[in-house]
Amino acid sequence: MVTIVFKEKVDIYFARQLIRERLDEAVQNIPDGVGQPELSPVSTGLGEVYQYLVEADSAHREQYDAMKLREIQDWIVSRQILGTPGVAEVNSFGGLSKQYEVSIDPLRLQSKGITIGDVFNALENNNENTGGGYIDKKPNAYFIRGLGLVKSLEDVGNIMVKNDSGIPIFIRDVAKVQFGSAVRYGAMTSDGNGEVVGGIIMMLKGYNSAQVVADIKAKLPTIAKSLPDGVRVRAFLDRTDLVKRAMGTVKKNLIEGALIVLFVLILFLGNLRAGLIVASVIPISLLFAIIMMNLFHVSGNLMSLGAIDFGLIVDGAVIIVEATMHFITAKFIGKKLSRKEMDGAVYESASKIRSAAAFGEIIILIVYLPILTLVGIEGKMFGPMAQTVGFAILGALILSLTYVPMMSALCLSRNITHHRTISDRMMEFFQRLYSPMIEWALRRKAAVIGVSVALFVGALLLFGTLGGEFIPTLEEGDFAFHSILPQGSSISESIENNSRVEKILMQFPEVKRVVAKSGAPDIPTDPMPPEATDMMIILKDKDEWTTAKTKEELMDTMLTALKVIPGVFYEAPTDSNAIQ
Repeated sequence: MVTIVFKEKVDIYFARQLIRERLDEAVQNIPDGVGQPELSPVSTGLGEVYQYLVEADSAHREQYDAMKLREIQDWIVSRQILGTPGVAEVNSFGGLSKQYEVSIDPLRLQSKGITIGDVFNALENNNENTGGGYIDKKPNAYFIRGLGLVKSLEDVGNIMVKNDSGIPIFIRDVAKVQFGSAVRYGAMTSDGNGEVVGGIIMMLKGYNSAQVVADIKAKLPTIAKSLPDGVRVRAFLDRTDLVKRAMGTVKKNLIEGALIVLFVLILFLGNLRAGLIVASVIPISLLFAIIMMNLFHVSGNLMSLGAIDFGLIVDGAVIIVEATMHFITAKFIGKKLSRKEMDGAVYESASKIRSAAAFGEIIILIVYLPILTLVGIEGKMFGPMAQTVGFAILGALILSLTYVPMMSALCLSRNITHHRTISDRMMEFFQRLYSPMIEWALRRKAAVIGVSVALFVGALLLFGTLGGEFIPTLEEGDFAFHSILPQGSSISESIENNSRVEKILMQFPEVKRVVAKSGAPDIPTDPMPPEATDMMIILKDKDEWTTAKTKEELMDTMLTALKVIPGVFYEAPTDSNAIQ
């Protein structure tokens, strides 16, 4: 597998065209029979949106071996899925690829005076269709073609290799023709029940994974009708589950954040109308941010949408509304203002404070500028977050200078009265604590600065000793680890070991399904040697767990239970969990 890295802004299809042209030149220098280079699917590292198994039920398990299941996968299942919009490739994994096999008998070959080259040439020249033009017989034209493609084992055996003095010598005279399987470099097992065949559906780059998976699921009932009795297609990894969890997390965070901000605003402003005016900035700012994200092609995901801080968004609106309330209360207490007077009062108060409100929002925007300079994987992950937050704050800034003053003049009460509220009592309490502290700090400037510098230096020293990662860990609900046999182990040995491991894992009540993938699939997007296996453990919901409460604890318990199998190395996502 060769990886070629282009510059970031190069169009993927233009890049593939350049590579295709180079491959055409390379093919001319590759000897016959060695193989042909192929381009990988137009997908991404996260393009494996749906993975499934083709398996036989318990009553038909002996009837369908690894070769028959692979034949069903290649000729029935994958061909129907490939017609789904957004599917770049169906990567088959496991099973035995069926092929015609000519097993030559050297003694019979020698007795007939035939070489292996003669057999190769006969097989190649007698397995093709040939066109022969056409015959013009007015008023009709009769097209001529020779049909020479073999259709059965008998056809292969009847191919003539040599004519010896009028006596034809066929393939069946010097070899045994039978069905065999291609050399395989990967296998798949499941739930301790032996070999199965799987498919990895790869999404075309740029498509919506949720929509692609929905279209795939809509085709599955039709595919099920075309399968033989006792054979089924069973999904074990579905990207929509992750998408739904991520969307649920974003929705939960946004709703809870909005409600908390609304509660705090009403509590501290002491005015229901003022709190609602400020809180109304949140959905409008989000709408502005989403419009800008669509305009600049910024993806909406858990990182970008989940990073929005409603406290930052309403900052400018709080300043405007609070200044307005303070101004009209101090100047017009006990009066009922007309509409014109109210408009003038709001305009005057907002004009005096607008620079402070805008300055505060601009400072917050500047904080996110360094994130936009990130490159590579970090830039791809955190760039959309900074852009989304920036769009939301920019929308909030525009609203604080236009929408908020207008709504304050329209919705705030024009009957100016003042009653002591819970907000007033809270602020008076905090003021009594704050005033002595600020006066004490102003009298001892050197001591305060010295302590602050010392704390800052100590924080820097402590920060240097902390470990961490810049890229966050994505929690998908399931987990996987590697099961590695001694170097040089065969694929059949991996299959036997996988069944032992799966049976132990299936004893845990938290486990719904175990799928083991050894070696590499047909398209080696993630090539591994035959002795290495990806163990994928599909878990039940956490409320059904009994063995452990956390994912890390459950993984440690499972790996400890697997120590009964000697000679196997298990490598979990964290190095501390590696067990020999």
